[in-house]
Amino acid sequence: MKFMVDRDILADAVGWVARALPARPPSPVLSGVRVKAATDDGGRVTLATFDYEVSAKVDFAADVTETGEILVSGRLLAEIAKLLPAKPVTVQLDGPRAIVTCGSSTFTLPTMTLDDYPALPILPSAVGAIDAGSFASAVGQVAVAATRDETLPLLTGVRVEIEGENLTFLATDRYRLAIKELTWKPTSPDVSRVALVRARTLVDVAKAFGHTEQVEVSLTAPGIADIIGFSAAGRETTSLLIDGDYPQVRKLFPESFEVSAVLSVQALVEAVRRVSLVADRNTPVQIAFGEHEAVLNAGAGDNAQASEVLEAQVTSPITVAFNPHFLLEGLSVIGSPEVKMLMNGPNKPVLFQGYADGRLLSDYKYLLVPIRFTV
Repeated sequence: MKFMVDRDILADAVGWVARALPARPPSPVLSGVRVKAATDDGGRVTLATFDYEVSAKVDFAADVTETGEILVSGRLLAEIAKLLPAKPVTVQLDGPRAIVTCGSSTFTLPTMTLDDYPALPILPSAVGAIDAGSFASAVGQVAVAATRDETLPLLTGVRVEIEGENLTFLATDRYRLAIKELTWKPTSPDVSRVALVRARTLVDVAKAFGHTEQVEVSLTAPGIADIIGFSAAGRETTSLLIDGDYPQVRKLFPESFEVSAVLSVQALVEAVRRVSLVADRNTPVQIAFGEHEAVLNAGAGDNAQASEVLEAQVTSPITVAFNPHFLLEGLSVIGSPEVKMLMNGPNKPVLFQGYADGRLLSDYKYLLVPIRFTV
């Protein structure tokens, strides 16, 4: 095998597939990236990784003089490609080793046996496509509410609901709930599917495909080993879906609210960051809503304390307290200049929705459970 390609193309491609490599591979071969060179279409090189859960594959044009396939350390190849000089790179197989040459730089890498490497899953049939920017924004808004606790595998995922042109992302970690509704282009107007996708996979896909025009979404047919796939601009990735029944969380949204408050998102974020400087993991930030204002407080007793007053449009006095980290994560993705907080009491879940030009934005909702406090 031997091919030559521009350094930037190689670095970008191997850097992308290496993102899918497991941090602690159960087998040495799963730390590798498959490099296949073919003379198809004037010369193409395919890079791929797979750890039995997530696969990534990218295809690019190259000057291929000898066809072949090798398996080398993915992270090492990514580091090498990233630091090579801005010149053409030659990769060739020499016995049991791969030689990477760029200008005056030469690296010799041991290869691993391909016989032990698993076959990559086939990309399922497409079920629709979505604008890449809208996809990345939606994933960012919802993934913040998925848990990082691997002992709760169902809650590490984002529930993806497809009903014709309507696409919904939903996630919860038991303390908060985020839901985003948007439209997309289904392959069939009557398509109806549900998938539970790992949040970290969706975040990686959103980052990788965010610069493209649109992302194509694929799903295996019901009854077959559940796989979801994403593809755009010569790149594709697949992931096994999480198996299990996701909790019925939509019923957690109250049907009505007794109190509302409208605040500037930027002002609230900055104030929470300041007052939470005196708060530790177990110290909430209290927000006392009064006439035309919201007073933020953190700290008590002999400990450090902080307080700040913000302008607010408030319907009734109420005081609520939040985990400042959860509060900031929700506010950071609200996507509007103002936020409307809808409340039913100091210990009832609080709904955060975007607010602009006197209008409530209903496509994104962030429900946060407050922290009980003593006066």
